[in-house]
Amino acid sequence: MKPATTTRVVLAARPEGAPTAANFRIEQAPLPALRNGQVLLRNRWLSLDPYMRGRMNAGRSYVAPIEVGEVMDGGTVSEVVESLHPAWSPGDLVLAHAGWQTHAVVDGEGLRRKIDPDGPAPSLALGVYGMPGFTAYAGLREIGKPAHGETLVVAAASGPVGATVGQIAKLQGARVVGIAGGPDKVAHVRDDLGFDVALDHRADDFAEQLQAACPDGIDVYFENVGGKVLDAVLPLLNDFARVPVCGLVAHYNDTAPRPGPDRLSQLMSLILTRHLTVRGFIQRDFIALYPEFLREMGAWLRDGRIRWREDVVEGLENAPEAFIGMLEGRNFGKLVVKLTDD
Repeated sequence: MKPATTTRVVLAARPEGAPTAANFRIEQAPLPALRNGQVLLRNRWLSLDPYMRGRMNAGRSYVAPIEVGEVMDGGTVSEVVESLHPAWSPGDLVLAHAGWQTHAVVDGEGLRRKIDPDGPAPSLALGVYGMPGFTAYAGLREIGKPAHGETLVVAAASGPVGATVGQIAKLQGARVVGIAGGPDKVAHVRDDLGFDVALDHRADDFAEQLQAACPDGIDVYFENVGGKVLDAVLPLLNDFARVPVCGLVAHYNDTAPRPGPDRLSQLMSLILTRHLTVRGFIQRDFIALYPEFLREMGAWLRDGRIRWREDVVEGLENAPEAFIGMLEGRNFGKLVVKLTDD
């Protein structure tokens, strides 16, 4: 039966610093009638990703902020319930961007792709076989460009982007050092993902451990974190090193510049004298590579050459707390919310 309402999570107030439960509100809202070209979706899986924290702020970013009272942004795996678009039929499973809610009416042209029920598990379209995986693939291919025998270091190495970065770099013949937080994540990066070295950024002597792990310096640093990890990496960058800047999760809750000396001139000098390439990017910058990514990643997943881990939360009502925990590093693997029982 067609539902009349959706349960949704909206931005109740903009956070000051780290988000709290008070920044979210769960509510019921009526679903509009379908217009020509639209589809009604029942969301089955919801992706929670660090970039959503930036969209809670009012400031300028690479995409418009979420307004107070609007549905929280997020990718979904969704089932088509009703369609007035010729490309989609009821029962189709699709990759969408329907946000933190149980149902949504969306423009059929905006649906990203149909999900093959005989392919990888549908939730992987939100992780290694979707945006995070493509972020890793495109950032490495277009910016990092690791060569055989080079040393690549990746932060947040147990997360969906970092884990994929390291594994693809290994397939390309690079030596890979992964950085994670806590002994369980470090063991996963080393033993399950097969990185050459895995280090805990929480260790008191982390910088010394990183230097020992990179005796020939660092050729590619895939940046997901910032903070003290970046501080330890910078002195070890080789001439002509490449730094794809994907995220800075250590700073997403900052409300002012951190105390300490201004080191901008030092950083710029390092970029100049070591001929560094430092480029920030968003995965859609390289969207032309997406079909190739689907082919290559699909084959790697089928062959077991790329491994993945999910952290599954049950129920939309638990999404805010899971999101807050993710920003604190409490998740282990790609964080997704299961919205349905089937």
